[in-house]
Amino acid sequence: MMAEAGTELTRAAVVAAARAWIGTPYRHQASCKGAGADCLGLVRGLWREFHGAEPEVPPAYTADWAEAPGTDGNVIEAMAEAARRHLVEIAVGEARAGDVVLFRMRARGPAKHAGVLTGEERMVHAWSGRAVVETSLGPWWRARMACAFRFPGVND
Repeated sequence: MMAEAGTELTRAAVVAAARAWIGTPYRHQASCKGAGADCLGLVRGLWREFHGAEPEVPPAYTADWAEAPGTDGNVIEAMAEAARRHLVEIAVGEARAGDVVLFRMRARGPAKHAGVLTGEERMVHAWSGRAVVETSLGPWWRARMACAFRFPGVND
């Protein structure tokens, strides 16, 4: 489904592609539709579907990879910084279907979970210990939204 040069990538195409990952088992550090993925692996897989080769390969990471402070004692925003290098950052309040959202799982913690919005109140994400699922974007998730991004080439 890789976007052809000069063609527009639609929100509907991103949503359909994300939903095609539903049921993929949760596998830490994996990014293979149907075989295994974590939340970052889902976004990486979508990138490959739309843009081809990944622009960078993430380093190996542990389940708590984003919890370690930097040498200055501040939180390292590894996932958000990587997203800023390759996706188009937008305001969280502007995020719509087809956009990638990152979540902080604890106050003052780093953004370390990702999902793809499929509508105003739903998202697809890889649920640890379960699978890639589509779930409600209820108050618990909304309160943890840290930043939002659009895939390059998605036009409004």
